[in-house]
Amino acid sequence: MDAKVTNYTGWQSDVIVDCIKRYDFPYITLNPGASFRGLHDSLVNYGGNEPPMMLCNHEEIAVQIAHGYAKATGKPMVVILHNLVGLLHACMAIYYAYLDRVPIFIIGATGPMDESKRRPHIDWTHTALVQGNAVRDYVKWDYQPTSIEGVPESFARAYSIMMTEPKGPVYMCYDAALQESPKTGEVPLPPLSAVAAPSPMAPDPRAIEAIADKLLKAEHPMLLPEYAGRRAGGFESIVELAELTGSAVWDVNNALNFPNKHPLCLSMDKPSLKHTDLILGLDVKDWEKQLTELNNAKRIRELLPPPNCDYVEIGFAELNISKWAMDYCRMQPCSVRALGDTTIGIPELIRICKERIAGNSNLQKKIADRKVAIGKRHDQVWAKWQEDAKQNWGASPLTFSRLAMEVWDVIKDEDWVLTANELKHQVRKLWDFDKPYRHPGVELGTSTQIGISLGVALAHRDKKRIVVNIQPDGDLMFDAGALWIAAKYRIPMLIVMHNNRAYYNDWAHQIRMAKLRGTDEAKAHIGMDLFGPEPDFGALARSMGCYGEGPIDNPKDVKPALQRALAEVKKGRCALVDTITQHSP
Repeated sequence: MDAKVTNYTGWQSDVIVDCIKRYDFPYITLNPGASFRGLHDSLVNYGGNEPPMMLCNHEEIAVQIAHGYAKATGKPMVVILHNLVGLLHACMAIYYAYLDRVPIFIIGATGPMDESKRRPHIDWTHTALVQGNAVRDYVKWDYQPTSIEGVPESFARAYSIMMTEPKGPVYMCYDAALQESPKTGEVPLPPLSAVAAPSPMAPDPRAIEAIADKLLKAEHPMLLPEYAGRRAGGFESIVELAELTGSAVWDVNNALNFPNKHPLCLSMDKPSLKHTDLILGLDVKDWEKQLTELNNAKRIRELLPPPNCDYVEIGFAELNISKWAMDYCRMQPCSVRALGDTTIGIPELIRICKERIAGNSNLQKKIADRKVAIGKRHDQVWAKWQEDAKQNWGASPLTFSRLAMEVWDVIKDEDWVLTANELKHQVRKLWDFDKPYRHPGVELGTSTQIGISLGVALAHRDKKRIVVNIQPDGDLMFDAGALWIAAKYRIPMLIVMHNNRAYYNDWAHQIRMAKLRGTDEAKAHIGMDLFGPEPDFGALARSMGCYGEGPIDNPKDVKPALQRALAEVKKGRCALVDTITQHSP
């Protein structure tokens, strides 16, 4: 400590720890870095490693664990990224968290910005002006305080922005020299009475009235929820609204919005869209993917709802739009757009509809008759899916449906959670998603699955739920070291490898190109396959301290292997079963 410093009361990085503790974060994920060595020491020796730090093998995994945790709970974790280089490593994961509207409190470090305090070379090459520019287009806010007195207020503002719907990641950058400087006096925190985030935004009551008018007048209404089910009570309120109004429901599946075996569920039944006359979007960002038939090779879209179909919405589609990325998707014209939180808008819509239905016997009969008709269609679609699942039942490698059913038979009597991948919709067609926590929503692309799944499993660990990750092989190859994290921190999870030994999504695109151009389809695998040599994922899992079996390509051997793995998961261990699947459904 500098002999000239008087009234020493600790280190300035202690103030950052005080802020972290004030907001009750459950965990901190990080990959080590010298730029936050001051903060690291404070977390351990001043803060007592509470919240606990989790060492991650890559910055993307650190962000993705927080992503999965927030996706499952709505609660944010802290992620610490080393300087400029750690931030750049994490960029893709931060972008996906932004797309998925999950809150993550990302802490970075830089500098020192004071040139006189920089170490030769390393502190120069790892420092940027301004570091937050690297992620500014896909975080909700970033800030770099210039003094320790600026830390508490900016921390509080960042937390509030992060937790205001639509939620998303924020980035706070702390100068290395600021962290490592002695604290010479008390730095006040926001008062304990201060709210962490503002109350939810209520939609315009006149817009909700107009939506109620249209919903009760429609002959074939459909609810289209995307993120509404993720918030507390959202799943239940969508069920209530559908049953009250006799509306069909198409669950977009970025959250679990509606029970898939409910008689009003028509998710993935595209023929039902062709006679729909009103679609009510409930916090929808991407309308188009659900409502069109796509000719993938030619990039031609056919709109499935009829020309007279009306569209209305409650949600946040126009808020938090990036000025850089086009994640907002194609705009859907709507006759009514109620900007605000569905946690307020749906209950108010239910209240209005109840009052109007109660005194109208003709409307009551119309709704009752429609519910019967939708239920019949649901049963027809569900029965066809069960029949389709039996095709090529004994094939080796396994069909997607066979693998989905083998896993279901093993976990259906447990209190289970599916992390992300759903075998190109086969799982949604065959399992019973009856509770809102069963599935936090689909993955966001290659190299996101294992990290997000670890976060989901961490969120459910204390509840002793059986967390299942149907894990693509190509995704795990991006960061196989993530298995070590599961073993080190005792995160129990049943990993079932959906191993088709390829990056087959792109392989399928090359087949489309070959068919369109008349070129050789047999060459489509070049640059896409994961064989010669084939990764041994069972051995990989064992080498990382997890339980591992496989590869298994005989369908009869899958269930016994899953049962053995499940027994290990119940002991609190991560277990992997490597199953070899066909290339496509």
